[in-house]
Amino acid sequence: MTTIGVRDLKAHLSEYVARAAGGESVVVTERGRPVALLSPLPSGMQALDVMRRKGRVRWSGGKPKGLERRTPSLPQGKNPNVSGAVVEDRQR
Repeated sequence: MTTIGVRDLKAHLSEYVARAAGGESVVVTERGRPVALLSPLPSGMQALDVMRRKGRVRWSGGKPKGLERRTPSLPQGKNPNVSGAVVEDRQR
């Protein structure tokens, strides 16, 4: 695994991105301390990209349908509070 400082990474970014795309992991340091990891995409994500390019799947860039979370409404009254909203939501 290669280690590179932030300043050097900025200067040679395309080289290190190409190395990561080729399967190598690169540890990024700032003042000698590791702060990030540049690594290749997991194989599952690469497979999705291939299917997207072939037109087998589509992604509009948004969240998948059905994952919208309903936010509980605050209870009406003198002291609406979060705990009251949680209790109300659990009773539904």
